[in-house]
Amino acid sequence: MQLGIDSFASHLLSNSSGTTLTGQQAMAQLLARIERADEVGLDVFGIGEHHRPEYLDSATAVILAAAAARTKRIRLTSAVTVLSAADPVRVFQEFATLDLISQGRAEMVVGRGSSIEAFPLFGFDLDDYDELFAEKLELLLKIRNEERPHWSGKFRPALTGQGIYPRPVQQPLPIWLGVGGTPQSFARAGALGLPLMVAIIGGDTHRFRPLVDLYREAGRRAGHAPEQLQVGLHSLGYVAETTEEAIESFFPGYARTFSARSKERGGPPITRAAFDAQTGPLGALLVGSPEDVAAKIRRHAEALGGITRVTFQMDVATLPHAQLLQAIELLGTRVAPLLR
Repeated sequence: MQLGIDSFASHLLSNSSGTTLTGQQAMAQLLARIERADEVGLDVFGIGEHHRPEYLDSATAVILAAAAARTKRIRLTSAVTVLSAADPVRVFQEFATLDLISQGRAEMVVGRGSSIEAFPLFGFDLDDYDELFAEKLELLLKIRNEERPHWSGKFRPALTGQGIYPRPVQQPLPIWLGVGGTPQSFARAGALGLPLMVAIIGGDTHRFRPLVDLYREAGRRAGHAPEQLQVGLHSLGYVAETTEEAIESFFPGYARTFSARSKERGGPPITRAAFDAQTGPLGALLVGSPEDVAAKIRRHAEALGGITRVTFQMDVATLPHAQLLQAIELLGTRVAPLLR
């Protein structure tokens, strides 16, 4: 099982004095954390995509390219690329270039995105939410397979054999489909034979099993081999020496972040009771000691019928850089060996 980290390049992380970092400081620390993840043997590091003041990840491929120049073996991916609001030609070119810089370590996870700010920013209509994604995914996969594609659609000018360059080192360039909870998304990934990255940031993980089964059945019916139908799990988490320490460190920032998001959407603040339920045996959050987190990941894997990759998102709790570095160390040196 592969183990990695996802980040939204938070601009709100605090330094040791408790003050908010500048953009330059936050970016430098993020790159240092990717370096540490590489050094301790983690398999993958992902950067999300947002267009909001609290995040620095609007140009994902640029951050990953900087990380590629400073790392040796870790795979570098988006988490996710909001493909509905992007041009698939440019997305492919950016990640093919990243693949060249990293010498074959680039991947992308594409999805519709849970945040909607990219749609008005780039002139797209939210009423076309799913239709945009379906068309652009079709084009992206065609570009991946064909150097001079012929294609026409509704939302982009046609391609009539123009060359799409550069071409990546990896053939094919790995593309995962990032999904939340809609059955259509799971079935689409299976029918296309794409590896699946399931974002489970709340609720009980075992409730996603029928959707994962739907993915596998759709893939089987489409004629894809079982080993092609990989399932990855993205979750929020944090690791410390003891489970009590991890929970007490993670909760305050987690509550601030998700209470603010809930308020934006007209919901209530996060309570400690709700958080404790999520860190319990069936809840989605991977917060605890290395041994407890590894055991919980194994339970999640069993509940979903097997997974090949797990990625943590730790910076939602705005923990200081030193604590995040220590958590990365524990993931690489103590959690990963237990899972492998």
